[in-house]
Amino acid sequence: MTTSIERTWTAVCSAEVVPEYAGVAALLDGVQVAIFHLPGDRWYALSNWDPCSGAAVLSRGIVGDAGGVPVVASPVYKERFALEDGQCLDAEDVSVPVYQVRVREGVVEVESP
Repeated sequence: MTTSIERTWTAVCSAEVVPEYAGVAALLDGVQVAIFHLPGDRWYALSNWDPCSGAAVLSRGIVGDAGGVPVVASPVYKERFALEDGQCLDAEDVSVPVYQVRVREGVVEVESP
């Protein structure tokens, strides 16, 4: 027997207000989520909480790539987190949760944590 889990999506903001190579923060069900926009209409969402500094700052990090991997560098200690899977590239045992994100009818939506 296959169980189907219905996803719950939350509208966050208009896609046009998030420039490429930038992030925004949103509070979803009491969880801070950082949403990032990269060229080619690529969108990513991960926890806004930086586990290395203990601050909710990843949405204000530097967005780019490291060897072809899209990343955000924390504005505090500069650890880089892969946007695709949340893995810290600078500390093997550190990662942050990732969330599904989509754009529908010009609105950024994130799957509820």
